[in-house]
Amino acid sequence: MAFIRLLAALIGFVFGFFLGASLLSVTQVTPVSNQVLVVVLFAAACAILGWLGAPYVTVIPAAFVVARIQATSATTLVGGAFGAGVGLILALFLAFPLSFLPGELGRYAPLIGAATLGIVGATAGTLKRNDLGALVREVRGRGRERTTDARVLLDTSVIIDGRVADVVRSGFVRGTLVVPRFVLAELQFFADSPDASRRERGRRGLEMLSKMQKEATVKVELSDEDPAGTGADAKLVTLARALGIAIMTNDYGLNRVAELHGVTVLNMNDLAKAVRPVVLPGEEITVRVIQEGKEQGQGVGYLEDGTMIVIENGSRHLGSELPVTVMRVLQTVGGRMIFAQLKGEMSERRPRALDR
Repeated sequence: MAFIRLLAALIGFVFGFFLGASLLSVTQVTPVSNQVLVVVLFAAACAILGWLGAPYVTVIPAAFVVARIQATSATTLVGGAFGAGVGLILALFLAFPLSFLPGELGRYAPLIGAATLGIVGATAGTLKRNDLGALVREVRGRGRERTTDARVLLDTSVIIDGRVADVVRSGFVRGTLVVPRFVLAELQFFADSPDASRRERGRRGLEMLSKMQKEATVKVELSDEDPAGTGADAKLVTLARALGIAIMTNDYGLNRVAELHGVTVLNMNDLAKAVRPVVLPGEEITVRVIQEGKEQGQGVGYLEDGTMIVIENGSRHLGSELPVTVMRVLQTVGGRMIFAQLKGEMSERRPRALDR
């Protein structure tokens, strides 16, 4: 700071000296001693102004500019620079015809046009930075990246659920998993909650993220983008549209809203349904009977994916694992239900529904 003040004072002294000498040529100051005094006073006054005003024209504006640059995301800076460049290129093409305008207008019109188009271009590039990024990705073609380095947004529910970590570990998911900062903040809020249930869910979500970061098949990317909107779901949809990528979730509400906005949704519940084992009538499976059914003699068990199995004459085998033969598979609104009978037994009764 001291060096800048000294330099500004020196520049001010030289400027004041020549200013005072120039004023003497248009004034009638006499004698020579007074002329010297005028020049020295002007030089001293300008040197003092340079010393006092140096921070306000150098350090303070520079600090403000640096702070604004640090607070601005890289996408905003790139978008603004790109827009300004396009505006200046347009101004360059217009400069030659504008220079033929009559009088002083032809002299200053190219400069005014360049400044105007540069500012307009920078503003447009800043406001449309996300659209520009999506356009660049589309032009470059991301067909190969969709299979080898696809990017997917994760929401809070799918992270807490934890099944995505198992899918990642199996190698079926590759590429980049994008976790916005506001989703991470929501997980941290849950982890610090006084409510035991919410605290456990938040800590589980942070643990799942930590596990996925250690996997070699995926990259977990923390995004600083914080689009406008109320609530994490609205921000996720806005961010997904801006980046042109899909959302992975198991939240039914977010799923519906995202689809209405044209955003691709990868629902973990749909994946679970797609990969659950197919059971056909006549097939033999082993199941543990854990409770009695609605009808007399019925027993109830469950497959690993949660599918309910109603076993005829299975109530007497509570707590036991036994082989059964599938009789019928019924698809209900609440899910899939399987009716079976003990292996080797023949039942003349038709399977009955069970109140869930």
